[in-house]
Amino acid sequence: MWAELVAEFFGTMVLLLFGNGVVAMTVLLGNGSIPGGSWTNINLGWGLGVTMGVYVAGRISGAHINPAVTLAVAAFRGFPWRKVIPYWIAQVLGAFCGAAVVFWDFLPAFHTVDPGLSKTAGVFSTGAYQGLAGPWLLDQTLGTALLVFLIFALIDDRNQAPQANLIPVLIGTVVVAIGISFGMDGYAINPARDFGPRLFTVIAGFKNNGLTDGNLLFWVPIVGPLVGGLIGGAAYDFGVRKHLPAKA
Repeated sequence: MWAELVAEFFGTMVLLLFGNGVVAMTVLLGNGSIPGGSWTNINLGWGLGVTMGVYVAGRISGAHINPAVTLAVAAFRGFPWRKVIPYWIAQVLGAFCGAAVVFWDFLPAFHTVDPGLSKTAGVFSTGAYQGLAGPWLLDQTLGTALLVFLIFALIDDRNQAPQANLIPVLIGTVVVAIGISFGMDGYAINPARDFGPRLFTVIAGFKNNGLTDGNLLFWVPIVGPLVGGLIGGAAYDFGVRKHLPAKA
């Protein structure tokens, strides 16, 4: 299992390097003099980050790179339950380290734009639209349910599954689609993607980090995705897969 955990660590770290990196470009450098990016860039960056992370870890660990996916495949695809917590730990650590590297790389820009680290914690973690926990929880649950539902469809050999080397690209496309359709809260749809970088913001001294300072709603992008992943997996298995013929 050690190799699988290492793969999950690096797959999630790659995801965060691209994801937090593109947000840093947009927030810190989008000032007119330097082309920082836009909402389109952010969605493409996260989608490509997922694609590259899945390519990194897919052959060794299955490239969950998301605790919600790990929980769903344990519940519905026979993934060993004894591996769930170790996978979660590896994913959170990978996300934490990805955020740390992005901060290190963009440190001069942080010092210029937000020297007190009082307003840029959102580069690394998500937040509730208008600060409301209820709508944010619904958003995270729905987005992750959609993510897992479509992942199950893409990897199902009973369905019209693509060739294995195309699956990472299509999963990345799913993330882009969710972002441009349901991205008002930053669409974490991944507890590790949010909690790992949020832990880093606490250690780095960011204000309004949502864990020790601010609205303290850090639990929403943890609980919502875990529940949503189970809903999405159940919806696919009982709504679609049960009606498909078994593979010959």
